Amino acid sequence: MARLAAFDMDGTLLMPDHRFGEQTLATLRRLYDREITLAFATGRHALEMQRITRSLALDAFLITGNGTRIHSREGDVLYRQDLDPEVADRVLHSKWETSATVHVFNDSGWLTDRVFPEMLEAHMQSGFTYQLADLKRLSAYDVTKICFVGEHDDLCRLRIQLNEALGERAHLCFSAEYCLEVLPLGCNKGAALAVLSASLGYTLQDCMAFGDAMNDREMLESVGYGMIMGNAMPQLRAALPHLPVIGHCRDQAVSHFLTHWLDTPHLPYSPE
Repeated sequence: MARLAAFDMDGTLLMPDHRFGEQTLATLRRLYDREITLAFATGRHALEMQRITRSLALDAFLITGNGTRIHSREGDVLYRQDLDPEVADRVLHSKWETSATVHVFNDSGWLTDRVFPEMLEAHMQSGFTYQLADLKRLSAYDVTKICFVGEHDDLCRLRIQLNEALGERAHLCFSAEYCLEVLPLGCNKGAALAVLSASLGYTLQDCMAFGDAMNDREMLESVGYGMIMGNAMPQLRAALPHLPVIGHCRDQAVSHFLTHWLDTPHLPYSPE
């Protein structure tokens, strides 16, 4: 039986409007009552996730920034990793052939140099927002991760440029079709979950995890019970064809699966 359950947020635990469903919240509380440790593993900022967990009274560990930070249930920093300053400097101060917008994350929050109201729709529940800043003047020693947001084909071309420029000095991944992230080398949700589980005296085989995007790959393939959402990126399903696929986030499929797992684990599961 799993002792720790790790959840991606957008496209997984949250519905398409980026809100928790009531069934999902009730199921998370059932897990907690069964003494199963909860962890939210997300690309979102720690400051935002702390607001969300406080507002919903959810007692969970936080893996944020796609593995760049781990916080305890009390809010203490258990692990942190930032981009190599040379990498951050190269990404921020080079000319890239792309129309994507640039978003920088550090401990102070979310920084960008363009007004982008569409990006705020995903953060309505928390009220978390960006700060406008001159990214060219930002210190390269104060960058946790950098995100490019734009059309998927454009981002695929950008990824080739970034790979050629950065080589093995950073980890690149798609956290959504429209979001390409530049992360510290070796930094991902799976690596962070390994750190967290070990600190709690668990192994990764004691963990279950749910996700829908390529930034969830390392986490899903490393745990004892990895589940892919029915609305997942095709690239994720192709990369992990051996993992079970559950339903769509719009139907609160994580809650549906976990209710079956808690109440009728002896019966075969169907996402229908």
